[in-house]
Amino acid sequence: MGKIVVVDDEKEIADLIALYLTNEGFEVVVFYDSQDAMEYLEDNIPKALILDIMMPKIDGLTMLTKIREKYYYPVVLVTAKNEDLDVIKGLMLGSDDYIKKPFNPLELVTRVKALLRRIEVYEELDKKQKMIFQYKDLQLNLETRDCYVKGKKIDLTTTEFEILTLLLMNIGKKLSSEWIYKSITGDDYYNMAYNSVATHIRNLRIKLGDSFENPHYIKTVWGEGYVIEKND
Repeated sequence: MGKIVVVDDEKEIADLIALYLTNEGFEVVVFYDSQDAMEYLEDNIPKALILDIMMPKIDGLTMLTKIREKYYYPVVLVTAKNEDLDVIKGLMLGSDDYIKKPFNPLELVTRVKALLRRIEVYEELDKKQKMIFQYKDLQLNLETRDCYVKGKKIDLTTTEFEILTLLLMNIGKKLSSEWIYKSITGDDYYNMAYNSVATHIRNLRIKLGDSFENPHYIKTVWGEGYVIEKND
């Protein structure tokens, strides 16, 4: 399920948190010394960090500040009842949640699990969004390899789909026929006299319902190649 780092100079509290997290299937690394924890975290990225604010040597907010300079994994602050201002500062510095002492260890575990689930959902949504190109009324789904124009599915050949993908991944850039050909086939040989890319582009325009004289999607830049211009 992932490694959780617990940092608290109160050994009993740190060990209790670790026990409950371990029972939930997490691998737990415990530090009672904030300096040792900071050295560990400089080279190790945990699934989440449970961090006490009030500690000797390096306090929790200082640790949080240094961590957020490089990393964005979830951080849950553990605070005393009279540390409301520190909680607010911690949230501004980038903590994801907090819990006040004394607390029920089950509540802390529940908060950590909920936080991790939420992050997993966001990451999955982000991943799916990156698999979809949207340009004007044209949509290309890299995962399902489907193409839609104005909501209508368009059947493309493998080569047509790959050419359209290359153009959408390089919006605003002029791609030569030679570069497109080599990117798709992996073949260094390109015969200008037999420009199959031009044929595929022509077929793409027909299937997309695009105009040859005033193209809506793929534009020809004479002597340079093809481009899908940035959407204003």
